[in-house]
Amino acid sequence: MADTSAARGRDRAAAGPARTAPPTVLACGETRTCLLPAGQALDIRSAAQLLALRADERVLLSERPNLYARSPETLTGVDCPLPSVNGARVRAVGTVAARAALTEGRVLQTSAYFRLTAAGPDQRRPWGQYLVRPGLLEPFGKLPHEAVAEGVLGGGRPGDLDVGLVAGGLLTRLLRHPLLDQCPPLRSRPTRLRWAALPADGDAGASIERFTLAEDELRTVRLRVPEGTAAADIAGLCDDLALHDWLLTTLVRLLDGISLGARTPPARARPGAGDRPTVVRALRPAVDHLLHLWMPRARVARELAPLWDVLEDRPGFTRQWQAQVQRIRDQLSLHAIPSLHREVEPVP
Repeated sequence: MADTSAARGRDRAAAGPARTAPPTVLACGETRTCLLPAGQALDIRSAAQLLALRADERVLLSERPNLYARSPETLTGVDCPLPSVNGARVRAVGTVAARAALTEGRVLQTSAYFRLTAAGPDQRRPWGQYLVRPGLLEPFGKLPHEAVAEGVLGGGRPGDLDVGLVAGGLLTRLLRHPLLDQCPPLRSRPTRLRWAALPADGDAGASIERFTLAEDELRTVRLRVPEGTAAADIAGLCDDLALHDWLLTTLVRLLDGISLGARTPPARARPGAGDRPTVVRALRPAVDHLLHLWMPRARVARELAPLWDVLEDRPGFTRQWQAQVQRIRDQLSLHAIPSLHREVEPVP
């Protein structure tokens, strides 16, 4: 795989004849999500500096409904076999699109995705013809799209196209930026969300067929979308799912790592002591940096936003989030009560 510039593709498109993009039957991608390794959240200007991946295109900035910055897309040229669950060796050539986003100056995401046509030529075209269609791959011959979709979700074999490597490479590049002091306010783990979107049947709308929490911080999503749905919109939906899954996962692990409700020795035996400072210190970063980030569908395309209803019904993302937030508030309220009123010893 070799990095290429999206600007080169636009220049060639302007110089050459207009081409109609062929219909696609599969879109796939992967999103990496992590806490920005910085002691303080980045402001909007610093976010734009972090995400300035290309000099010829500006970073998208938004302050409503929350602070959000998204980089311009970059392209990576690929010529390799596609993953396939049935072992079929189908070679594809084209470009994978990648971008990065920062939410509230605190949560960093990188995503990479591509579309696949139902069939392609028997031989490779000149690179210029691939560059005018960013994010599009053409297979050699007919594409077994069902087998490839499951192959992408399953991870494929060594040597197969791995879109996660593109997203991961971009994440690694950004995490080394000199703006970051490498001192995050709390411990967390990055997550990966891998997705595949197939055409919906007939006039059916978009749907989530499967959402799976796998091992090693991996989630997989299989979707059906109407014909003509932009791959960038599907990637935006999956970025939103990945963001909120990461938030929920991080909050649950934070609470699981704290001994809540542990019995404290009597105040007379340990004047001024107790477990209160430890609990408050552990929970405060969540209050300062995470609790205000929960905003599902804030930047999801209107036609795909209803898919959130499926996850709200089962497993119930927002219900679980609200329950964890209430636990944190209850613990902070409990530890705000003076010890003499909270701990009453029986009188012999």
